[in-house]
Amino acid sequence: MRRWAVRLLPVAAVLVIGVLWSLSQPYRGFQEPVSIDIPKGTGTRQMAALLAEKGIVRWDWQFLAARALHPRARLQAGEYVFAEPADVWQVLDRIVRGDVYFYELTVPEGTNLFDIAKLASGLGFMTEDEFLEAAAGTDRIKDLAPHAETLEGYLFPSTYRLTRHTTASQLTAMMVEQFRMVWKQLRPSVDAHEAVTLASLVEKETAVGSERPLVASVYRNRLDIGMKLDCDPTTIYAAMIEHRYRGAIHRSDLNSRNRYNTYQHAGLPPGPIANPGLSSLKAALTPAQTKYLYFVAKPGGGGSHQFSETFQQHQSAVSTYKRGNRKAPKARAAKPVSGGKKSGTR
Repeated sequence: MRRWAVRLLPVAAVLVIGVLWSLSQPYRGFQEPVSIDIPKGTGTRQMAALLAEKGIVRWDWQFLAARALHPRARLQAGEYVFAEPADVWQVLDRIVRGDVYFYELTVPEGTNLFDIAKLASGLGFMTEDEFLEAAAGTDRIKDLAPHAETLEGYLFPSTYRLTRHTTASQLTAMMVEQFRMVWKQLRPSVDAHEAVTLASLVEKETAVGSERPLVASVYRNRLDIGMKLDCDPTTIYAAMIEHRYRGAIHRSDLNSRNRYNTYQHAGLPPGPIANPGLSSLKAALTPAQTKYLYFVAKPGGGGSHQFSETFQQHQSAVSTYKRGNRKAPKARAAKPVSGGKKSGTR
């Protein structure tokens, strides 16, 4: 028996060397980048079979051998994308480190629940309805905004990194947490819901950063004297939540008795109409000190506005806007509805 053992030692050594050599050889059994989704609870054998099936390793036994040599390593679930040749050790290392593939969701300032739902559904692993259902729950914001009816306004615009297994609830939690961080940095001493609602109106009315404190001052001045805000974006939002928005403001929209329509109801709407960014939040908290009560877009479609203290001044600015747009119809056509400023509305 001892003689046979001695004779087998060189053979075993060759086999071990061969296995180790095999594990260290880069392999790519696929043409295009390939992804593999490893659910939680997946066993090592199943994982090895998936890797071999996708051409990430040549044979499943290679991954099992590498795993056997690192029995205490924790294999992490998730989606992994492989684009370049890799040896078995590199494949194992990525799964141990949890080097999963991330999807980036960029949420621009001023997007509302419906916009974000569409963006999220475009990633392919979350539906619009799932996001809207998650955003309808307000438990995460009750301490700051007990009267909030949805998470509208509190889903902070930013870029978020998600995995294929990120749920709608987890996404809204990430966005609310980001809002909380920003809100804490601002150190406000005012009612959060009122400030965020005002900030959302400011966000939707102008994309010009320097104008936001001025727009906030117009609305604050109107609120102080009980004057209706006549804010076009609130009319659009009212139509959207009733599933009747047709891409432009119609007379029926202006006449709607929806609570969000500030053409029909004085004061702020019952909640935010979008998710404002930092600049608009700052403007709502510290509006410019002005006597302005009106504003209208300047002609040319550049996005800036003319602010006025009196209705007579405003009417003159409206006339200038109309004359300018008659001379430049293309600029008028390019103007987004959400920023539209009509005569008599400001």
